[in-house]
Parts: sequence; C-alpha cells; structure tokens
Amino acid sequence: MSRTFDVLEWTLAAARGENYPDFPEHPQMTVYDTGVIAIEPEQGSSKDVIISCAVHGDETAPIELVRDMIHAVLDGALEIRQRVLFMIANPWSIVAGKRFVEVNMNRLFSGAHATGDTLEHQHAAKLERYVERFYTSAPAGQRQRYHYDLHTAIRDSAYEKFAVYPFRHGQPYKREQLTFLAECGVSTILLNQAPTTTFSYFSSHQFGADAFTVELGKVRPFGQNDMSRFAAADHMFRQLISTDVLELPAFDASRHHIFDVCRTIDRTQSEFRLNFPDDVANFTPFPRGALLAVDGTTEYHVEQAQERIIFPNANVAIGQRALLTVVELPVTELDLV
Repeated sequence: MSRTFDVLEWTLAAARGENYPDFPEHPQMTVYDTGVIAIEPEQGSSKDVIISCAVHGDETAPIELVRDMIHAVLDGALEIRQRVLFMIANPWSIVAGKRFVEVNMNRLFSGAHATGDTLEHQHAAKLERYVERFYTSAPAGQRQRYHYDLHTAIRDSAYEKFAVYPFRHGQPYKREQLTFLAECGVSTILLNQAPTTTFSYFSSHQFGADAFTVELGKVRPFGQNDMSRFAAADHMFRQLISTDVLELPAFDASRHHIFDVCRTIDRTQSEFRLNFPDDVANFTPFPRGALLAVDGTTEYHVEQAQERIIFPNANVAIGQRALLTVVELPVTELDLV
C-alpha cells in the first residue's frame, strides 16, 4: 500500500483528540487501542513477542523503529511468522515532548498504578490488561514469550547500549537471550536483584516472559536520530518476528559485560543533590570514598572499588530512585541455561 497512513500520526491524533483516517483494514492485525496493535501470522507459530516503546515519550528512536516495523507489515515488506504485539505506550507524553505528562509510567506496573489516578496510572493499568490479553489468547501448545521494552537514556553512557534483566526470583539467566541481545548490539547487561514496578518486570514475573528494558542510546528529538546506530537491533527484531526459527551464533561469554546492582540511592528529602556534573555518563566508575550524593544531611560515598553510576536523576519525586551504583561481575558467576 502507498504510505498515506502513518501509524504514529494516527496515535498522536488520538492523544490530541483530533480526527485522523481509521487504521487500515489488515487481515492479520487487531487494534487493541490507539498505538497497541496485535499481529497474528497466517500459519502456526511458536513465539509471542511484545515490542513496546514510548513508556517515556521523549525517547524517540525506539518509537521510530516500532513505527517503521508496523509500516513494513502494512506495506507487505515484512512477513510476520510469529505473533507480535506492538505498543506505543504513552502517546500523550510524545505529544508533550516530555518523558512523562504527570508521573513516570515505568514506576506504575505490577499493580502500582492502583496508587493514583493520573493519566499514566490509568493507562498503565490498561497496558497490563493488553499484555495479559495477548499472552493468554495465544494458540495452545509449547510457546515462548518475549517482551522487549525499548528506551533511550537521558544521558550518554560509557556503554552506549545496554539492557536491564529483571529480577529472576531464583530462575537462571538465559544464554540464548544474552546472545540475541548481543546480536542487537546490546552486550552490556544490568541485573536487577529485586522486584520492581517496570514494564519489563511485569511481563517477566506475571507471565514468565523473557523480558528486558533495552536502552538503545541517548534521548534525541524526532529527526535527530542516526538510525544507522540502531540497524542491528532493527534487523534482529525483524528476524525474530519474521522467521520460523531464529538462527543465533553459539554463546560467547567474552562478548558480554555483566553488571550487578550494588546500591540503590533514593531521594527522601527536598534538599537532594548529586555530587557530579549532569554530563557524567552512565557506567562511569568512581574511586572508593568519593561523595556521590547528598540527601538532606545524609551523604552517600562510594564503598567498593570500581563502583559505577547509572540512571542518575536528582529531579525525581521524593521517594523515588535517584541513582544506582553497579559493579561488574564475571559472566562465569551467572547461573546460565
């Protein structure tokens, strides 16, 4: 079909309350909601794949990747052979050009949306229902569930692309998934060691999906992304949903950098500051004893050699995480299957 319909413009028009042409009829597509589109292959399949973006509305590169994949299906350029659910999660924040409208949506899953009534609280509850609908409506049989929640980070990173592996509750980590991510250009993995309220943890814990928060680079406005930097990820996601059997190389531990959370530093006081400049990159190491943050009268110093910072944000709401510190682990220490 000619490109007269734009799925992103259709999504944003709905968020603005404006009229836009209806989503085109497609025999394999079901629209759950604006920006939430399920695709069923014509033949049998073995995988149920969720690819989400725009949990934070200013993270534009993943939005462009998802838009282009949906367009490729509509245009007949991408043949779907696995069930897939595309989710443009927070279109109102895209319209606003901000990370979120009122509340960070990636703190509102696994039932945390019940604590408030903002737009983000309400929509997080809907997104959980769409995930449940998609996974539980799959054909019977032995199936694999995946969820890749795509993001870009607020600041630069010493490792440009990295993924957060949700807390496994004692289950082993998977070589196949580490290899898939490495093929996407994502060879740095951060292990969460406790339950969280992120979108990827919700799918992992509630539905046993292989799920990840995937950080693909740095936040940039629409039109300013060098999409060649995302080509490997784009290729692998398309391969995942358009092949019967995804061919991957053998697991190679030397490809991966694995980091474990050392400490979580929350902001508990209105007087809170980070003791380093805003342009310090994620995964920057600090020497033992260095002052990292001051929360009221409490000081946080580096406790371990080569402790690194990640996701620093002094402007979070009181009670939320302002900084993580991480340390590198040998891959051989992981319980792998």
